[in-house]
Amino acid sequence: MYPAMLTYTRRRLDADQVEDAVSECVSRAVAGAARIPSDGCSPEAWVFGILRHVVIDFQRRSYRNRLLRMRIPRPVLESGDLGSENLVGGEEQEAVRKAFAKLSARDQEILELRVVAGLRADEVSKLLGMRSATVRNSQYRALRRLREHLKWDEGTES
Repeated sequence: MYPAMLTYTRRRLDADQVEDAVSECVSRAVAGAARIPSDGCSPEAWVFGILRHVVIDFQRRSYRNRLLRMRIPRPVLESGDLGSENLVGGEEQEAVRKAFAKLSARDQEILELRVVAGLRADEVSKLLGMRSATVRNSQYRALRRLREHLKWDEGTES
């Protein structure tokens, strides 16, 4: 799970926060191991639920710091996100990165949890407070929108 945790966290936080956030997640998971739900939720989904909350905490802190420093925002996606370096290279990877950045935050999160983290729809549904069917439909629509963005980008770059 560690590589998937790093990839998920890299997508959401600045590079200097990634390892700290994953470490915080692991600490919380170890401390709360006795509380793993017995409702069919896998340990992986439980850990990603913790990671999601840790990332949100880090984002809040980072946002406050950014307001103070008014620094330039980081790129939406970094190398290695969504495992795209294994699928495409160079210009194609950049096109996927740009298209993914055009998706809504909800679409991005659903795709990250389903694709990067490899969680099942029922696990994502518990994390996000949605029905499993809604997660699957949302994933389908997010992938369709991603494809549309990729087609549109290809057509405008020629």
